[in-house]
Formats: sequence, C-alpha cells, structure tokens
Amino acid sequence: MSELTGALAQAGHELGTPGLMLVASMAALLATAGFHTWWVRRHGHAPPAEDTGARPPSAGPSGRAAAASGREGAAEAGSGDSALWRMRTTVRDAPGSLAALCAALAERKVDILSLQTHPLADGTVDEFLLRAPGGLSGSGLASVVSAAGGADTWTERADAHDLVDAPTRVLGLAARTALDAAELPLALRQLLGRCTIRSLPAGARADAGVPAEGALEDTVLRLRAPEGGVISVERPYLPFTPAEFARARALVELDARLGPRLPRGRDVLTLPEGHDITVRRADVRDLRAAREMHERCSDGTLRMRYHGPVGDTDRYLNHLLSPRYGRTLAVQSASGRIVALGHLLWDGDETEVALIVEDAWQRRGIGGELLGRLVAMAAETGCASVYAVTQASNTGMVAAMRGLGLPLDYQIEEGTLVVTARLDTAARATVRWPHGERIGTE
Repeated sequence: MSELTGALAQAGHELGTPGLMLVASMAALLATAGFHTWWVRRHGHAPPAEDTGARPPSAGPSGRAAAASGREGAAEAGSGDSALWRMRTTVRDAPGSLAALCAALAERKVDILSLQTHPLADGTVDEFLLRAPGGLSGSGLASVVSAAGGADTWTERADAHDLVDAPTRVLGLAARTALDAAELPLALRQLLGRCTIRSLPAGARADAGVPAEGALEDTVLRLRAPEGGVISVERPYLPFTPAEFARARALVELDARLGPRLPRGRDVLTLPEGHDITVRRADVRDLRAAREMHERCSDGTLRMRYHGPVGDTDRYLNHLLSPRYGRTLAVQSASGRIVALGHLLWDGDETEVALIVEDAWQRRGIGGELLGRLVAMAAETGCASVYAVTQASNTGMVAAMRGLGLPLDYQIEEGTLVVTARLDTAARATVRWPHGERIGTE
C-alpha cells in the first residue's frame, strides 16, 4: 500500500493543482471498493477483450476476439495440482445460504482465497477467488455451487491480478489513470473483466437519455465521457453490480477532473547520419502539428498509410490522437516539427499498430524505432498480439514487423496485407526492445 501512496503522491506533484482533486476521488473509489476482502498472494494476467469503437480505414479485420468456448476448453484441461478461478454466483439473502455454499466447496477441497458480496434487491451476488484442484473444471465448480443453492453461476480462470484485494487494485488503476489519460479504457477493462468498451462521440444516438450520473442496465453501463459523448461498457455474459458501476463511474469522474494529460517522458536519439530526433507521447493537442506533417507528405505516402485517398485527414487524426482509442508516439526533428507518428490502437483481444513517416525522413530507421516502442507498450499492457494492416507493396512496414524478431502471421484480406505478431511470454523473451521502451509509462 505504501507503493501506491507514493504513486498517488507523484501523480499529484506532476499534475499540479488538478492533482489535489485526486484525493477526493480516491475516497470515492475506496468507499465502493468492496465489502469482505482478504489480502492474498501469487500468478500472471491475460487482458480481457475490448472494442473501443469506430476505427479509421487502417482498422483490422473483424472477428479477432478469442472465443469464450476456447478459454473454457483450456480451463477444462487444467494443469498442475491446482488452478485459480474467479466465480460469481447469486444466493438467497437468508442466514446460512453462504455457509452452505462454502461447505460444499470445502468438501471438494476448494480453497476460498477471497470473497466480495454485492447485496441486491432479490438476493446477494457473491464473487469468489478460488484455488481448486487441477481436475475440477469451471463447469464442475458451477455444478457444485448449483447443488448448494447458488444460481446464475459464472466461472473464469484467474491470475495474479485477481489475487490483489479490491481496494488495492482500484487504487492502482486510479493512480495509472491519474498519470495518463490513455489509461482510462485499460483501467475500465481491468476493473470490469471481459467486456466490450465503446467511446461514442457527442451527438451519437446512444448519447440520448444518458443522465449525468450515468446509467446501469443489467449487462450494459453507460457513463458520460469527460470530453463529451458516452463511454459504453457491455458484458453480455454477466450483469454489472451497483458496486462495479460506482467504481467505474469514480474512475471516469477522476479522469474528467484531471483533464488532458500525458506522461512527460521523452527520448532524444541520434540517427545514423547524425540528426537528433525526439520521441514523445502525443494527443489531440498535437492535432495542428500532425495535420501540417500530413500536408508535407506525398499522396503516395498517404495512400500507403490510409489505403486509399484521404479526403478528411482531420477526422482520422482526431480519432488516432485521442487517448480513448489508444496511445500515440510522435517523432520531432531538432526544429520541433513532427515528422512521424506511431499509433497503438485498442482492437478487441488484439491491438493494431500503424505508422506514418514524412517522405523526407523515410529510410532512416525511424519507423522501426517507433514500431519497437509501440509493441513494447502493448506488451506492458498485457496484449496477446499486435497486428498491422498495410499493402503488400509497403516493404518498409513489412521489414519493420520482421525486425521485431517476433513470430509473425501473414494474411491477405480484402486486398490488404495483415501482419500479426504474437506477444506471448516465450516470444517476448527473444526480443530486444528499444532502450526507450518505457516512454509510455514514465
């Protein structure tokens, strides 16, 4: 907890006056962070699925989200002597109901590591973190619970992030969000589990009827976005509880109070021919400079990047630079001009990478430097893979992807080339990341 306190103090120091608002928001987060939690210990995290909404022409193919049945199949197989599980079930709000359920789990040698209760009008939702014998599957756990009086039971394999108690986990997500606006979608995803997150612009049809405090409708929650519009979160397999809704709303309110912000980290690099460049994070405040760079690019470079004519660059750049859809790195020349942009765009279980380098600065290694940093940031957030959508004739992008040293998969879809790099633990161990890999998190 002392480390989290230090992180929050650093956030307040770096953000100045707005950082003082962090304390009030922390109180709201702690007030909703759980009822019965115990401190626990161990294991590793795979990021849940998310869709952050409309994407520009470079967006990848649909249908990339991992099938739930595949995850369940892996869970059924089990490995080792025990396995971690998250389980949620509804029990009657009556004395002895929870005790009967716990006794049934104990009979099957299932260890209850933590428990949170969410009282509702027609019962109580209990959320468990369990250590079960390796031979006991998710469906087997559900059967045990059902026989003991549980209803609407849901199970999923767990990992190390689930072993942290709820208040500590929420504080950590709040600290990350306070330091970087681009962390909000990731924080919501880690807070709420496997879900679909969409950012809907102001004036969209879904914007209508959402009150200032947000709306909770069973498996869908909607929150007013700080910059206007609505953040929609949908989890079809599991209804949201009022406590989850309150935590999500507190994170969004924290983001709104702190306003636009980015990590201050930047690297100055020297290119082989001797020119210095600066690599830093960018957002919508860099729109004008990014637009000017596009105006200096040739039609061929723009077509290669956007896979066709670009009639409304502003619309694409507003999307690409928004922290709601991912992270952006900018490369500046010694004169301060932006000469290249690299984007990391959240797209379901996978993440898209996209690059554009001004003509006069191509073939100097800038694209490879950007790509390595973007992929390192994707790995830090737990992404399983990254993909690039390009044309087969774009030999520079293909070479940059190959230069990562990661396992690659090539697919031709609708006349475009999709190159996917796998980021599993074994693959990441073989990669030498660029020395500035932490630029997105400093």
